[in-house]
Amino acid sequence: MSDDMAPWEPPFAGNEVEHLVGAIERQRATFRWKAADLDADGLAFRLPSSTLSLGGLLKHLAWAEDLMFTRKLDGSPLHEPWASAPFADHPDWEFESAAHDSPAELYRRYDEQVERSRATVAAALAAGGLDQVVALGREHGIEVTLRRLLFDLLEEYGRHTGHADLLREAVDGRTGEDPPWPT
Repeated sequence: MSDDMAPWEPPFAGNEVEHLVGAIERQRATFRWKAADLDADGLAFRLPSSTLSLGGLLKHLAWAEDLMFTRKLDGSPLHEPWASAPFADHPDWEFESAAHDSPAELYRRYDEQVERSRATVAAALAAGGLDQVVALGREHGIEVTLRRLLFDLLEEYGRHTGHADLLREAVDGRTGEDPPWPT
C-alpha cells in the first residue's frame, strides 16, 4: 500500500486474502466513522420507522465479530457479555441493551472486539488459509470454510454500514463514503 492511500483501502492488485480482509477493514473503518464521537443521545437516536440505533449497531457488530471468530471459527465460547447474555429470552438483547451502556463502553467494547478479531483471523489464516474447515461446518455436518465466515462478516458490515449512513445523517448531517483522509 502506498503512503498516500488510506489504511483501510483494499489493495488495487492483491491476492484473495488481501482483497477480502481489505474489504472488511474498509467496512469497519466506514462504520466506525459513522458511529464516532457521539454522546448517549446520538447513539440512542432512532428513526421513527426503525428500532435501530448507532449504539445498538456498535454492540451488535461487536457481538457478530465475537460470534464469527469464536464459536463459528473454532468452537470456542463467546466472550462476555455475550456468553451470559439472555439471548434465549431476548433475541435482540444486544440492540435493546445498548441504550443502557455508556458511549465509552459501547466504543470500547466494539474497538476491543475488532482488535481481537483481527488477531484471531490473522492467526487462522496463517494456520490454514481460507479453505480450512471451521467449527460451524463440523457442527452441522457440512463443510464451511474460513472464506465463508469472512464473506458473511463482510455482508453483515455492508448491511449495517448502510443503516449507519442513514442514522448518522439524521443525527447530525454527517455524510460520505469513507472517513476523511489523511486524518
